[in-house]
Amino acid sequence: MSPRPVVMRCGAFGDMVLLTPLIRALQQRFGQPVDLISSGPWTIPLLAGQPGVGEIYLLKSRKTPYWLSPRQRAVAKWLRARGPSPTWFCDPGVIGRNVLRHGGIPDSLVLADAAVPWTPGEHFVDRWIRFAHQSPPGLAAGEGTGVIDVPRNAVLRIRPEMHEKLDSWLGARGLAGRPLILLQAGNKRTMRRGSRQRVTNTKYWPEQNWAAVIRALREERPDHAILLLGVPAEFELNDEIAKLAGVNEVHNVADDLPIEVLLPLLERATSMVSVDTGPAHASAALNCPTVVLFGTSDPLLYRPGGVSTPAITLTGTVDGKQSMLGISPDAVVGAWRRVTASESRPQSLGG
Repeated sequence: MSPRPVVMRCGAFGDMVLLTPLIRALQQRFGQPVDLISSGPWTIPLLAGQPGVGEIYLLKSRKTPYWLSPRQRAVAKWLRARGPSPTWFCDPGVIGRNVLRHGGIPDSLVLADAAVPWTPGEHFVDRWIRFAHQSPPGLAAGEGTGVIDVPRNAVLRIRPEMHEKLDSWLGARGLAGRPLILLQAGNKRTMRRGSRQRVTNTKYWPEQNWAAVIRALREERPDHAILLLGVPAEFELNDEIAKLAGVNEVHNVADDLPIEVLLPLLERATSMVSVDTGPAHASAALNCPTVVLFGTSDPLLYRPGGVSTPAITLTGTVDGKQSMLGISPDAVVGAWRRVTASESRPQSLGG
């Protein structure tokens, strides 16, 4: 039997969604689940039980010196116990490689992201699939010979207990059976200290713009409940947007939205409008029609969920430079109409 491969990726929520094609591809290639080393607290509720995912081990910090980090030493001990395995190191640079070395994985069994040249215009999902076809230099002949055949997009599966949690969550809010539209206005950049409108916050879209979109959605879908998503730190932002919108049936749920509820909620919703952030990738991966506003990032690289998901990306310009501030509410509403129409097709549009 081929050895059980390891993937190390300490990424944000959206990064881990986009990693799923690599995990599925390696699972097919080796005929074994793929064990994962990561860092974010969202990784286990997001990826546990997903196709191809084996054991998940989390690091708290990769920058802490090894002998001062009990968690790094625990991961290294786990690696030594399972034995040397081919490992795909998916983080830029070398931070974290020492954990693999202490865990008994020689450099010859590690294929690093930095060793694989970028292809211009290549989406991250396509890059990860291409990465899965390549091998560490020390991989034994005849190992990992399975055929890779995975779609060019992330795929998430909802576990039955998640559906049960969502039903209870919706019932407690009087939303059971209601059609739902989701909005994600905040992101970790927006919620850092300082003004939301600071120049470095490239994912800020003005509150009044979100309010205008909500009013348009309410007019077109009077029977839908509109949910403002986020983490607790984004509750205040959502509250301001809801007050500016001034329409009924707008629910700010950022104070109580665990990932085990978020994922089935994204699957069940009729559509989502979001800035470029993790939940947008999960939404598209779960086949929810999704409109995503991009700041300075390239949609060709980071299109939500991959190449073939039901998503439209929007970009705008200000003073000749790509900027989310150049996207108009009318452009967002127009994209939402297209992505929710039965004849819609995935595409990228300028705002």
